[in-house]
Amino acid sequence: MTHVYNPLEYAWAPHRAYIKAFADAPKRVIFLGMNPGPWGMAQTGVPFGEISHVREFLKISGRVGRPAREHQKRPVLGFACTRREVSGQRLWGSIQARFGDAASFFADHYIANYCPLAFLEESGRNRTPDKLPASERAPLFAACDRHLRRLVELLEPRFVIGVGAFAEARAREALAGVDVQHGRVLHPSPANPIANRDWSGTVAKQLTALGVWA
Repeated sequence: MTHVYNPLEYAWAPHRAYIKAFADAPKRVIFLGMNPGPWGMAQTGVPFGEISHVREFLKISGRVGRPAREHQKRPVLGFACTRREVSGQRLWGSIQARFGDAASFFADHYIANYCPLAFLEESGRNRTPDKLPASERAPLFAACDRHLRRLVELLEPRFVIGVGAFAEARAREALAGVDVQHGRVLHPSPANPIANRDWSGTVAKQLTALGVWA
């Protein structure tokens, strides 16, 4: 691993706008992602932040700077970036199709990432937090656990739903003893062949089975 991006620093303006617009308490459901994708939150500061949906559905924009040390294959161009993050397209597109507008969704739901950092290898390949060396995971996970516990304390959700297995596992460990119901939905990454076959329909069925959606 050669580069670490922290969009809470260089993309703080849109991230702050997301919090101010949608993080009012309480929430019935928190959806928890893993960490920023290079063409999503790493560009916009918003979880699963595919640019067109952040701008048009969430109505969020703002100044985005640059990481202190930028990988030439993963430039941060903010809202000028032309690359699309498929995971964000699927997630926000599904929400828009079901709820119509952002206010209707966020009246009862919130989306956050467990870890706010993006990790890049020398080749530019994304490295997920679970693939970090154990000596680096321990202090990172401790900080992320504290943030998640504080988020749950503030938003008082009934459900914390991991978007993928990693997020669910971290939520269960970080929130041990906290009165919330846990669950998991299929991650929308195109790297997952199952997600490429009606991801939205699959997740709707999973959430219905969990009692999250009627």
